[in-house]
Amino acid sequence: MTFFMLNAPAIRRFFQRFRPTTLDRYLINQVVPPFTIALAVVMTALLLERLLVLFNLLAEGNNNLRTFVELLTTLLPHYLGLAIPAALCVSVFAVMRRMSQNEEIDAANSSGLSLLRITRPYIHLGLVLGVISFLLYGFIQPHARYDFRAAFYFASHTGWSPRLQPRMFARPSSDLTLVAEDVTQSGSELKNVFIHDTSDHQERNITARKGHIRIASDGSTVQLDLEDGIIVSDSGDKPPSLTTFQHSTRYLTHASQTTPFRERGDDERELTSPELISKIVRQDGSISRPHMWSELHFRLARSLTIPFIPLLATALAMARKRQRNNAGLPIAFILMIGFDHILQFGHSMVATRQLSVLVIWAPALVFIVLCVALLLYRSGTFLLWRARWAQPARTRQA
Repeated sequence: MTFFMLNAPAIRRFFQRFRPTTLDRYLINQVVPPFTIALAVVMTALLLERLLVLFNLLAEGNNNLRTFVELLTTLLPHYLGLAIPAALCVSVFAVMRRMSQNEEIDAANSSGLSLLRITRPYIHLGLVLGVISFLLYGFIQPHARYDFRAAFYFASHTGWSPRLQPRMFARPSSDLTLVAEDVTQSGSELKNVFIHDTSDHQERNITARKGHIRIASDGSTVQLDLEDGIIVSDSGDKPPSLTTFQHSTRYLTHASQTTPFRERGDDERELTSPELISKIVRQDGSISRPHMWSELHFRLARSLTIPFIPLLATALAMARKRQRNNAGLPIAFILMIGFDHILQFGHSMVATRQLSVLVIWAPALVFIVLCVALLLYRSGTFLLWRARWAQPARTRQA
């Protein structure tokens, strides 16, 4: 008989132990909608400030909408890493708070299920989100951070972007002169436009009712889109010609050649976790070793604390009977925000060689112990242990 056949019953019992039950599926189904809503709300709140910055960049540089979408997409992994812990805490707290008020927790306890057993599917969910966060922090965010910086660099160096004023002549090139009677939208929207063009050994006088200056989609030229106009052409050896148009595009000038953006890896936050480990082992001097060491431990500490957030949310969601107001959620947010700031402070201290990596792991360990201790206290496990320890003492006294 093989080793697998001898241990088949044990393996079967192991899988049966962790097989989702009806209660587990019910709890997961209850937490998915609030988690999705909380994730969307937190992501929106975090992106609002950056959206205003990107809108200003889009308006000032006359960039197209594709540039804005590209910049916004590269920001999503960074803010997703911040939103996942907050959404997990809010959703688990909301579900457990509602179950506590509806006495579903009491019904489960009366049937022999402890609070620890009820929380088990949320602990598994935290483990899954912890793995996702580890991949997010260590593999996706470094590439997204570099892509954002590269896209922002090219959007900020798109070349000539004129800021015209009403009734003032501008010369984007040596053979082109233009003037507009009215200018709006920071110099990009023109009305009653006149253009004098002497390129290609011809003289062209162009008038149009409207004009719009923008950067071409490929970023190589600055173009002027004209509407409802007339072109009077004179080549000198032929009679002048007149052409009317509804829409016409004139290329004002070629955008300046932007120097290529640097290669990825000048910043430790742009390196994936395997790349950080490789540079640390090889003692690569391109980046400070304390910065790489601190960044690696910071990512690991943040990822390992996420599975314990459901324990904190469950413990703070339990309230006394007939108690409507519960400060558990604000307390949870204060603890999580304070822990994150302490972790970032430790990260900066380790990076500047002032303290060891214990400054990162000590707060993480305290947070983990606090989450576990709060749930054990709420579940009555401490009282049960105390009763068990006291029983032998009473037996010896008798």
